[in-house]
Amino acid sequence: MFNFNTVPLIEDPPYIELLQWLARGSLKQNLLRAIRLWVWLHTLYGDEQDRLSLPNSFTYKHWRDTFFTATHPKGELAPNLHEGSCACAKTTAQWLFYPKTGLVESEWRRSLQQHDAIPDVDLDELLQQRLFAVTRRTLFADLQILTELGWLKLVNKQYYRVQNFPSRPSVRELEPVNNRLGVYDLGFLNPNLEAIAQNLSQPIQNVQRFYLEVDYIISQTQNQVEKWLEQFRNLWEQTTILPICLTYASAKYGAVECIVYPVCVYYVQRAVYLCGFGKTPTNKGEWYNYRLDKIQKITPLAWNDAKLPKMLRQRRTTLPTPDYIRSQMLQAWGFDFYLPSKLMLLRFDRTFHDSYLKGTSRHATFKPITYQWVLRLIREQAISVKHWESLQKVLQNRSQDDAYYTVTYRDGDPNVGLRLRAWRPKVEVLLPWELREEITKEVEAEWQFYQK
Repeated sequence: MFNFNTVPLIEDPPYIELLQWLARGSLKQNLLRAIRLWVWLHTLYGDEQDRLSLPNSFTYKHWRDTFFTATHPKGELAPNLHEGSCACAKTTAQWLFYPKTGLVESEWRRSLQQHDAIPDVDLDELLQQRLFAVTRRTLFADLQILTELGWLKLVNKQYYRVQNFPSRPSVRELEPVNNRLGVYDLGFLNPNLEAIAQNLSQPIQNVQRFYLEVDYIISQTQNQVEKWLEQFRNLWEQTTILPICLTYASAKYGAVECIVYPVCVYYVQRAVYLCGFGKTPTNKGEWYNYRLDKIQKITPLAWNDAKLPKMLRQRRTTLPTPDYIRSQMLQAWGFDFYLPSKLMLLRFDRTFHDSYLKGTSRHATFKPITYQWVLRLIREQAISVKHWESLQKVLQNRSQDDAYYTVTYRDGDPNVGLRLRAWRPKVEVLLPWELREEITKEVEAEWQFYQK
């Protein structure tokens, strides 16, 4: 058995900052798991009253048999309410709001709802759920998360407590301001937003002063999106990440089934997308961005499933990572990073440019060029003499004082198209010729609506 005095002590109450850190994502979606992990920590590192008497190296079975009563079910299903004194009988509220934690329920609820807008009725339901009335698989996943966070070490299927706790947020009211900036890992944000969020994401004197409002077109299917996000998290938490079969309602190609390896999730412009590697709705290429609200069904598959595409079986030991996607997005403007890249030549009205574009960041390849360089690019990039002559005449009627830019973009990316439309009529696409012609036809069709 372990020596009580050699194991460090944790006294952290379940403040929102700590729960957010334990949630490793959306606290709203993972609130019960975060609270359960907090209880786990107190069974491992709490004071004499909370800490379980476990051996130096222990298994899930050791913890289960010590934490629950002897009558607690040992099967795979979530336990029914079998004994009032068993730990699985206690509700979330009973774990949180008892004298030892020092939490006042009304204050904790207000702090949580400042962090995440959870309706009172939903929060009431969560607080009345039995926190540990979960499956054996869920509790195993809790152990894996604690190991990944650095709270435990796993050696030969045995868990060992650590002597040095991982860096974590503590009670904010007791921290100097400078120490608060690392409460969340916000590296997934646009770097320009990360510093703002680190400084202002938390309430100041109990008042929220920073808000991030983004276009998000998902409303009626939001619960479904959250369900898929939770399923992806569960997949990614496994030691072996499985491929999945998606039933996908594509706006362009209709209902299709695609077998992919789920790489990561992106929020882009107005919705959330899964970047999947494998079979695509077009049956071309190896990558596709799937809008989560268009996914109708997700079925995990085994790696030896005969339905797996050849490309997935061949890449099982060298599967792509989110870093690959990020590197591809840096090479060209557009979220559909798997589309071919092309050079675009743009002209902006000088007044519009100086008022709205100058000094802003669009893409690493978005660069200003001189009027003289434009003439050279047109000669080099025009696909025919006819196009070159037409563009040369166009330039003769354009001011040398206007702003000219080149950018490498993903040909066919819808977000690029939407941005170009938003800039009209203050922007002109000079190259590529095909895109210029496409926009010309679009403008002509639009003009028909406004003729008197």
